[in-house]
Amino acid sequence: MNLQETGRTYERKIQSVFWICFLFNCCALGSSWRAPVACSISRDQRTLYVAFERSREVAFYDLSKGTVLRCISLSKRPTGMLLIEEKNVLCVTCSQPEGEVILMDAVSGEVLCREKVGYGAVGPCFSEKRNLLFVCNRFENSVSVLDILVQGKIKVHEQRRIEAVREPIASAVTPDGSLLVVASHLPEGRSNRYGVAACVTIYDLNSWKSLNVRLPNGATGLRGLWISYDGSYAFVTHILGRYELPTVQVERGWINCNALGIVDLRKKKLLNSVLLDELDRGAGNPWGVAGTDAGDLLCVAHAGTNELSVIRLGALLEKLKKVPPDNPDISAGEVLYDDRNEWLDYFRRLRAERAGSPSRDPYRSDEVYSLGTASGVPNDLTFISEIRFRLPLFCKGPRFVLVRNRKAYVLGYFSDTLHVVSLRCFPPKEIRRLTFSPGLQLLPHQKGEALFNDATLCSGGWQSCASCHPDGRSDGLNWDLVNDGMGNPKNTKSLVGSFLTPPAMSTGVRASASAAVRAGLKHILFSDKGEEVARLIDAYIRSLRPVPSPALRNGQLTPSALRGKKLFFSKSLGCVRCHPPPLYTDKRLHNIGSASPIDLHQSFDVPTLIELYRTAPYLHDGRFATVEELLKKGKGFRGWEGLKELGEKELQDLEAFLNSL
Repeated sequence: MNLQETGRTYERKIQSVFWICFLFNCCALGSSWRAPVACSISRDQRTLYVAFERSREVAFYDLSKGTVLRCISLSKRPTGMLLIEEKNVLCVTCSQPEGEVILMDAVSGEVLCREKVGYGAVGPCFSEKRNLLFVCNRFENSVSVLDILVQGKIKVHEQRRIEAVREPIASAVTPDGSLLVVASHLPEGRSNRYGVAACVTIYDLNSWKSLNVRLPNGATGLRGLWISYDGSYAFVTHILGRYELPTVQVERGWINCNALGIVDLRKKKLLNSVLLDELDRGAGNPWGVAGTDAGDLLCVAHAGTNELSVIRLGALLEKLKKVPPDNPDISAGEVLYDDRNEWLDYFRRLRAERAGSPSRDPYRSDEVYSLGTASGVPNDLTFISEIRFRLPLFCKGPRFVLVRNRKAYVLGYFSDTLHVVSLRCFPPKEIRRLTFSPGLQLLPHQKGEALFNDATLCSGGWQSCASCHPDGRSDGLNWDLVNDGMGNPKNTKSLVGSFLTPPAMSTGVRASASAAVRAGLKHILFSDKGEEVARLIDAYIRSLRPVPSPALRNGQLTPSALRGKKLFFSKSLGCVRCHPPPLYTDKRLHNIGSASPIDLHQSFDVPTLIELYRTAPYLHDGRFATVEELLKKGKGFRGWEGLKELGEKELQDLEAFLNSL
């Protein structure tokens, strides 16, 4: 019996026999949703620390007795956690969205120090060698570097910031303290081109120089990051969008695949990205990733399909080493299981013909379907089939993974649960489930959020609504949806305020956000789960609220933004005609002359400007990477002529206001 057959048999046994549910002493706990986002465990394996995002608390649990030691209330939502073992200090990052780091005693829970950091603080890591704490400031595109001083009392001695690529979301330091690795959530730059991908940044902590390692074409939605204990490799979870192809089917990852990127830290280059899916079923929305101390097993949580992948790490690396290097004379991205190359070639040539020549087409027609890696590994749905075991988890939304002492601790975000998986053998054979909130009942919009992130709604489990709309926003890619004709891709829109700003989609092809939800379930997830599911997803999207801009100062416009506001509302500039407050859209389609040669339409929906700082790239086809570029290069559009009269300083003021919305 091979590994896959063994896995199927074992899955059935787990579902019928092997589940044991441990209920904690819940004297301080209720049945409302708490949303565990991160955990740590003491060196003696007796105390478990859990950060709960929605209930804004940190709980200490005695694992040997199954009791709650203490619950510490927080003023802001926790986003990350780590235990600094040498100092017996628990570090918790919080954001709302102003960032804060809280350092507390890991035994008593006493708060030792609070330090302000940037907006969207998340993804902390610590270097024992350098005594430095790193925190990703997601919405400021920076990383805070905090020097922790110990002189009888823990405190932050010094803080500085280093630049990061778009939305840094996870970080890790090599064991020797020489390198800091940061994963950026979304691609940076314009999206109307070939080669749109997020990256991993490597910082040399001796010279403080940085190097961006680009992931394969279409890589977006980075979430988890882990560095091997020998410091040789960094592993990052991400989605791999096949954005150049029309979304006519979902099978075999036609729209989205789910991947694990491996960065060689010695060579400072991408080793490869391997698919976590299988030929007949996807592994939607990979999130947390962590490995054993021995380096023999690697665990990946699939938040969309409620599973844990356990991979033989040594076998994976050996297999990747045998992959031949790229040969420019061979189609390195050859697809072995469908006719994707032919489709891609056809639509590239179609766009080139519409543009008039290949040189004018942002999607080059003379490039093969290559993901930039050797021998088509990122297209191979069987590459890890013999060295990976998919373990089903009875939870909703497993996101965070911690591996300690050959046990994997997996948090169920939507089910308020913790799974403890033994890794003493392969495949794993022991599971315990701990429930933080017995009798948990989600509110309608919370159920909708769980469904929005649920890849099991999709035929085959390949993707969820959140695959293209992470956190209800955009994945930064152009997609060729077939609802407005094929061959004219459009940039993914944020869903914030979408129910207040009909019509939906860039060409207004859907009359409302409600209609778009139902069309998405049918034509993107290729699923029909009934009206109740659609109504709950509606409720979640309606509940989305914009995150205040990091450009604000104490919630107020800066002097530059105030000057820009006057310009925005001036009659001479006329911005307010199509972007009236409070939603900053007139909810109409306009022809401003922005259609490209490959577009099938001339008029496009006026987007809301709310949360503009977070919705790059700009215009319906994502041709402008920044607001600055939009203002400087958009002067030729109809109705935008007033921009020609503005000087450099005035353009900067207008940009400051727009980035503050």
